[in-house]
Amino acid sequence: MQYGYQCEECEQAAWPATTRAELSWLRNRRHVVREVLGHVGGGLDSWIMEGLAFLDDHDGHSIVIVERR
Repeated sequence: MQYGYQCEECEQAAWPATTRAELSWLRNRRHVVREVLGHVGGGLDSWIMEGLAFLDDHDGHSIVIVERR
């Protein structure tokens, strides 16, 4: 099973390679991750970078966590 983000307005989805819990954590703490990003040199996991890019592209939209089999 794979989890990802889906924008309810645009209906676009992203499938970072991580768990549902981690996706929820990132969505809820995006401001903290941005702060950390400013202090590390590209050392964040790729799923975090992929997730942040999706969340930024859909800022202000309703984002849900979805699953696919």
